[in-house]
Amino acid sequence: MIHYPSSKLPDVGTSIFAVMSALANEHQAINLSQGFPDFNCPDELIALVTRYMQEGFNQYAPMPGMPALRHKISEKTEKVYGYRPDPDQEVTVTSGATEALFAAIAAVVKPGDEVMLLEPCYDSYAPAIRLAGGIPIYVPLAIPDFHIDWDLLKRNISRSTRMIIINTPHNPTGAVMPRSDLQKLASLTDGTDILIMSDEVYEHMVFDGQEHVSALQVEGLRQRAFVISSFGKTYHTTGWKIGYVVAPPALTTELRKMHQFITFCSVTPLQLAIADYMDNEAHYRSLPDFYQAKRDLFCELVKPSRFELIPSAGTYFQLLKYDAISQEHDLDFAKRLTQEIGVASVPVSAFYHNKTDHNYLRFCFAKSEETLRQAAERLVTL
Repeated sequence: MIHYPSSKLPDVGTSIFAVMSALANEHQAINLSQGFPDFNCPDELIALVTRYMQEGFNQYAPMPGMPALRHKISEKTEKVYGYRPDPDQEVTVTSGATEALFAAIAAVVKPGDEVMLLEPCYDSYAPAIRLAGGIPIYVPLAIPDFHIDWDLLKRNISRSTRMIIINTPHNPTGAVMPRSDLQKLASLTDGTDILIMSDEVYEHMVFDGQEHVSALQVEGLRQRAFVISSFGKTYHTTGWKIGYVVAPPALTTELRKMHQFITFCSVTPLQLAIADYMDNEAHYRSLPDFYQAKRDLFCELVKPSRFELIPSAGTYFQLLKYDAISQEHDLDFAKRLTQEIGVASVPVSAFYHNKTDHNYLRFCFAKSEETLRQAAERLVTL
């Protein structure tokens, strides 16, 4: 008999996104659970990919990413954030933001290191920390607006703290960190060796005239941060899995040591197509208005329901609080909505390590107007 090794992640099962999407498919429900658009990417981008494939750009890309794309990332970063990273020493193209997150954590977190997570948080952070031998330290954000409790954060910092992970705009809550919070974080880490990982994949989805402030714009953070973004979010191409990391040269060197043994490189014709399409500055500049219109429509349509909501400040997710409708655990309620009214969402307890339940469900509004109207018609019947 073969004695298989014990699991390295014994308490980890299939992600909640896959679970709820499968349930949506089973019941032919409207899927507002997993964060992907139900509309296509720009036609010009598809034409560019096709052209590069037909021209023979189908072999390995350089490990750090195609030079053309890294240079365009550098130029765009300067346009948007006023900082121009060195494309050769500070920019790395990855196979999606998830690989970037994993590579950054694997690069610097050693056994016994503590990494601070602000909950609720994206579900890939903690497993990557644990696989590196690190210890996740969970610090809850304060509800209902999910802001940082700075006193609690300070109390959890120790001599073993290696990294603090931030995410703005924030998945799942839609909260946006103000500049003052990033400046506080810079002051808090000043004089320490604590690193920052700043997950900024929803950087172009900030609403109501607010601005997304990047860690790259705060000198005290930029020199200690891995800043991660995603073309999948920006160009409606989540299935392409192309992301990138901007980090100081010393951190980039360590990141690439991991990246080369995880995926080595990302898809060549996709990189070249994106590099060309990045000249279309109007696309990413228009995203705040584009997604705010969808947020506003969804919120207006759901307003007659018994759900309680605060309009999302960023991302393409909206939280709905349901305690006026049911006292069920959010996972049970989410499953029942999928099965009975045909609308799939994600329970926010899935973003807490201990499944803390505040009676919130997360809905993705990166959908067509028709999809949002159909979903809202069903939600207001509750």
